[in-house]
Amino acid sequence: MEIYLDVLRVIKEGVHKPTRIMYGANLSWKPLQQVLKSLLDQGLIIEIDVSDGGDRRTTKHYEITQKGENVLRYFDRARRLIELEEVVRLP
Repeated sequence: MEIYLDVLRVIKEGVHKPTRIMYGANLSWKPLQQVLKSLLDQGLIIEIDVSDGGDRRTTKHYEITQKGENVLRYFDRARRLIELEEVVRLP
């Protein structure tokens, strides 16, 4: 779930190109493709075709939807409610 939330956060922060999303979320290409497809299927992001005929490298951009922003807000709130304590391991 954290990977999905990381991808949503990266897109919300203004990163829209797939390769940049991959770097921002620290993922490799194939897992990113699976995550993007899942987020698209759930309506959390939208895919925009930006092909203009000139640049053939990137033809798709991704943007977060209102539903995606609501999911991020919900999990950020939940994270703040749970106090996470650092686990100290003794030698």
